[in-house]
Amino acid sequence: MSKLPYEVQTEPVTPLSILSPEGEILQPDLVPELTDDQLREIMYRMVFTRTWDERAVNLGRQGRLGFYAPVSGQEASMVGSEYALNRDDFICPGYRDMPQLVWHGLPLYQAFLYSRGHQHGGQIPEDVHVLMPQIIIGAQVLHAVGVAMAFKKRGEKRVAVAYTGDGGSSEGDFYEALNFAGAFNLPALFIVQNNRYAITTPFEKQTAALSIAHKAVAAGIRGVQVDGMDVFAVIHAVREAAERARNGEGATLLELLTYRYRPHSMADDATKYRTKDEEGEWAEKDPLIRFGRYLEKKGLWSEEETARVKEEAKQVVNEQIKKAESVEKMTVAGLIDSMFETTPKHLEEQKADFE
Repeated sequence: MSKLPYEVQTEPVTPLSILSPEGEILQPDLVPELTDDQLREIMYRMVFTRTWDERAVNLGRQGRLGFYAPVSGQEASMVGSEYALNRDDFICPGYRDMPQLVWHGLPLYQAFLYSRGHQHGGQIPEDVHVLMPQIIIGAQVLHAVGVAMAFKKRGEKRVAVAYTGDGGSSEGDFYEALNFAGAFNLPALFIVQNNRYAITTPFEKQTAALSIAHKAVAAGIRGVQVDGMDVFAVIHAVREAAERARNGEGATLLELLTYRYRPHSMADDATKYRTKDEEGEWAEKDPLIRFGRYLEKKGLWSEEETARVKEEAKQVVNEQIKKAESVEKMTVAGLIDSMFETTPKHLEEQKADFE
């Protein structure tokens, strides 16, 4: 059936890709401006995050962590997008987005406290501009537009960033937030890490849209699709979108195409809905291998360096989980007091009952 003249014309998009799986530059003019030290730092963070993830999975199995959502495979989208932000930009995350919070300044032991359900896991330091991970799917996208509206009213050159997954893009909150950001021309970035599955539901069954990026059209904002396994592409796209937002050019919806190598959570069995062939295909796009090959060719990284960072990460994780485990156990009275600057009288009475 042919399209009518008054129909919105949409075509499939080609994801932005700068670095090939072999570590070769595809678009030299789009390579982000980064010093050698910055390149090494980005690789350090990705290797550290992969190692931390492996250790956290084991800690969860040992009962030393509570809910934990694995991140291996998504290091380029997580580390790269956070690295492209300014430290005073504000992050509103979902439950899989703990790496972005830690690299934005949240102490690692507090990330562990959050997973353990401890109140002090949400006691964010004053100079760390994040919310704690939102468990309700997509709710953080609405929080981000509120933060962005505040930045605009105050005249601050700051950006509010919401992270969600492809499942979150199917929620009503997601569409409300995009519409609000478009209507008020807000400095907001909506980063959807499309890892192909909302728990067990494949992306193809979630929407008939050509892509998540296309959903920006209805909201009147910019939409881009990015190879989320390519850290250069992620940094370039997020930097560009953030600069546009700071200059009053409005919000951007970024769809980062990525893949989670592990199950959705420790309660999930991915073998029931994913094939070995599919997993093998995405393993060839591994963000650490891809970026590592590029750095090795430049003489900036080696297998020995990877091994060193892994050992350092294991040591840091062990120290931080022990620190989290040493924090005083929660009490009902302590929980009530942590909710208010001045505890209301009726809650003081309830505290007395518990005590």
